[in-house]
Amino acid sequence: MAEEAVAEGAPPPVQRKRMSGKKLVLFIILPLLLFGGGGAAAWLLLFKGDMEAEAHAEAEPEHPPVYFDMEEMTVNLTTAGKRNSYLKLKLALELGAPEDSETIPNVLPRVVDQFQIYLRGVRVEDLQGSDGLQRLREELLMRAQKSAAPATVKDVLFKVVQIQ
Repeated sequence: MAEEAVAEGAPPPVQRKRMSGKKLVLFIILPLLLFGGGGAAAWLLLFKGDMEAEAHAEAEPEHPPVYFDMEEMTVNLTTAGKRNSYLKLKLALELGAPEDSETIPNVLPRVVDQFQIYLRGVRVEDLQGSDGLQRLREELLMRAQKSAAPATVKDVLFKVVQIQ
């Protein structure tokens, strides 16, 4: 029968070639691995942060923020001229847990001492603009966290900032 189809002018049946091993790896397996690896990496990057945030939220019990108001401080600032400049600050410390509000009065003298030592070296120029106040906040927070141990200080909040 095959001879009859060839004799009638019909095209001969097509024989399929098998792909070599190199072509199979290059055109099928390698793209599958690349797309699969890229998809897995994208999933981890996109959803890993969400999973960590959920795990962190489950690990920490919810409680309202706890604040401790500090007394007003007035400090001499470093100046190059003869005129003295003063910084008047009223701060609140955001504490990590309600229990810390009982601990913080015991370590407050150490916190105030660290603040005073740092603030005596600050110049008026260092406090200019929002960037200056943000740097001041970061420095005070770092000192509060170190000196308030075992209490946890999460943030330092400005209530009054006045330069005279």
